[in-house]
Amino acid sequence: MGDIPLGTKGEFKLLVTSEVAISFLGTEGARVLSTPHMIGFMERTCRDTVLPLLDPGYDTVGTEVHVRHLAAAPIGMTVTFTAEIIAVRARRVEFRVEAWDEQEKIGDGTHERAIINVAKFATRMAQKTG
Repeated sequence: MGDIPLGTKGEFKLLVTSEVAISFLGTEGARVLSTPHMIGFMERTCRDTVLPLLDPGYDTVGTEVHVRHLAAAPIGMTVTFTAEIIAVRARRVEFRVEAWDEQEKIGDGTHERAIINVAKFATRMAQKTG
């Protein structure tokens, strides 16, 4: 499965656009990065952080998310997502995650991913749907 050192860090930057912003508040000036998108980009940052450390044919899937959405990031701001590996237990990898816009921290928490063999996973999913 590869060597996964504690403390490994990753980062992803996102420009907040209408595609990742909420739309239900009605007023254009109130459109901000949605919570589901924030969590999704936190997960993506974690996956992208650990993926280069895994053997070929392996990947990860999310298993736990514990996140707080602390502040709003308006359309036009850049959000920086960070992930740090804080624990590795068998095939489980735990990350500390944060999201910062250009002025403040907008989210933080932890996220766990399970390491999977992609071919075996696909076989199990085919059996489940077959």
